[in-house]
Amino acid sequence: MSFRLGLTGSIGMGKSTTAQMFVDEGCALWDADAAVHRLYAAGGAAVAPLGALFPEAVTGGDVSREALKRIITADPSALKRIEAVVHPLVAEDRAGFIATSTAEIVILDIPLLFEGGGRGVDATVVVTAPPEVQRARVLARGTMSEAQFEMILAKQMPDAEKRARADYVVLTDTMENARAQVREIVNDIKEKIKNA
Repeated sequence: MSFRLGLTGSIGMGKSTTAQMFVDEGCALWDADAAVHRLYAAGGAAVAPLGALFPEAVTGGDVSREALKRIITADPSALKRIEAVVHPLVAEDRAGFIATSTAEIVILDIPLLFEGGGRGVDATVVVTAPPEVQRARVLARGTMSEAQFEMILAKQMPDAEKRARADYVVLTDTMENARAQVREIVNDIKEKIKNA
């Protein structure tokens, strides 16, 4: 059985880059966002049940995230019904990945890990960066306004609280520093597995 390390971090902290560093160290990676994309794609397990609930959410065989956003904006209670369909399918996808993985360490990239209760992992790692670095990274993408960034930030658990809850923290101030911390974490976990 693989060691399950839950990876999380707020927007703009460098989570995707850090996840790839764990892969470079020989870990297997399961990505919650990628799982949702698979479930929403044509033929995905979420298409039929979401289409039954909200026919306007399915276009060209895919679930449209934009349509779901419009539905939730018009009726905030719709979110609970969507989650009731999607969350069990995501959990099933994750369980299947873990069951078939041969890697010693499996990284479970879950953006809302702590917000969702943080269950099903052996340890957690939070990716962090100074607030000004986080803001600059997000705004440099050119995909959202400062107001949108603030709105997302307000919905996420504060970075300090995530760090306080985490078993490990990776500071992504420089690539070299982040990579060194990832290597240390992998070595620490391998040592724990060996001595278990």
